[in-house]
Formats: sequence, structure tokens, C-alpha cells
Amino acid sequence: MPSGRGNVRLATWLVAPLLFCAPFNAFGERHPPPSHQAAEIEALVNRAAEALEQQGSAAFSAFRRKGSGWRYGDVYLFVVDMQGIVLLNAARPNREGRDLLDERDADGKRFHRDFVDVVIRFGSGWVDYMFPKPGEAAAAVKWSYVCGTRVDGVEALVGAGVYVDGR
Repeated sequence: MPSGRGNVRLATWLVAPLLFCAPFNAFGERHPPPSHQAAEIEALVNRAAEALEQQGSAAFSAFRRKGSGWRYGDVYLFVVDMQGIVLLNAARPNREGRDLLDERDADGKRFHRDFVDVVIRFGSGWVDYMFPKPGEAAAAVKWSYVCGTRVDGVEALVGAGVYVDGR
């Protein structure tokens, strides 16, 4: 008589992708500042995760296009594999191919490591750090939403953020 374990595994396999980008907070207590942009960023990143699952790195060219639904104002997508290698940074392509897992922000925070930790622990969530706006040198407070995905069969995360004035 079958134990039914195969059905449980199948059900988990079918449901897990739906839960993968459920909006959890990174560490349970920190949230981005209330903003209509936070909901926009979550929706953008979740759509990007779906596009990456379906199209792989072929989606990168659309993600890079300024003035598109993927990149507008100070909002842009970034994709990092789970070892910290930047696969895409739409605003800063010079960061692509680099291992930034141990890069520190202006306050000493290893934010790429935080991105990976959030995805491993929760599937998705928000991380705050200091990072310059596109075209600027001075670091500003930024909150990024990251979500686990796969790019051409490689486990990765996709994210985008919102810059916040003040600290």
C-alpha cells in the first residue's frame, strides 16, 4: 500500500514556488518606511523573478532599458547568484561578474551577504543599507526587496530598492 509520501513531495514542489516570494521581512522586526513605492518594488521584483524563471538571462536586456517598466527614475533591478556574484546591475554594469558577497556599505554592513541570508531564510524580504543613487557618489539610505529565483538553472536573487531621504 502506498504511503502517500510521493503526493506530499509533489504538493510541496507545486506550492513552494508560489510561496517563495511571499513578502516576509528580513529579520522579523524591520520594515521599509511606509511608501506606495514599497508595494511597487515588491510587485516589480516578483514580476522580475517570474521573468527570470521563464526567460533566464535573456530577460536582462529588457531589465536594462531606461524608461521601461523595469527601470525608471532611481529604480533598477539587480540579480546576484547565491555566492555573491553580480549577474546584472542595470544601473551599474561595471559591478557585473564581480564577487561582492563581502562588500561593505558606508556603515560597514555586508549588504550582499544580507541579501543572500534573507533569501535563504525567508525566500524574500527587505534589507536596508547605504548605497549611492545612480549618478551620485555619496551614499544614501536604501531599502531593497530581494526575492529568490533561478537564472539559467542557477540559484539567484533579484532585487530592487527605494532610496530614503535622511537616516
